[in-house]
Amino acid sequence: MDSEMGLSGKTVLVVGTGISGIAAVNLLATQSANIILLDGNTELSLETVAAKFSEDIHYDLILGDLPDQVMDRIDLAVLSPGVPTDLPFVVRMQEAGIPIWGEIELAYVCGKGKVVAITGTNGKTTTTALTGEIMKAYYESVFVVGNIGIPYTQVAMETEDDSVTV
Repeated sequence: MDSEMGLSGKTVLVVGTGISGIAAVNLLATQSANIILLDGNTELSLETVAAKFSEDIHYDLILGDLPDQVMDRIDLAVLSPGVPTDLPFVVRMQEAGIPIWGEIELAYVCGKGKVVAITGTNGKTTTTALTGEIMKAYYESVFVVGNIGIPYTQVAMETEDDSVTV
């Protein structure tokens, strides 16, 4: 799926009901996507998950394994950070040619402005915080996101053409 195509009317699977998965669902709802939320934890209750959303957010919830008949309807999958890409259902989606994005890619496609991305093994949080402070000295609209506490998908719709997201 190419980002120019848009997400409206597409069926998007979001994997994970943690902070990033919730933010991804909320962002996808603004894009008029059909959302399927999957969590492998069968101990979760519908009420526990529903409490994380406002009532106007609509999604189908699947706890446990992803059924093949559901996989056949998916246009795009968004994996929360920490979801292993070698899980059997993820491998099946890859083999079926379903695009698989991370939460960051979803936010990037929906957001605006410039992005400063920081990767690596050690020092990412410190480097991100410092870079954010430097950007704030030069730009009016700066968002510091990621494993520093705020998912990128949570702020993507607030970004403007002159924003910088670190």
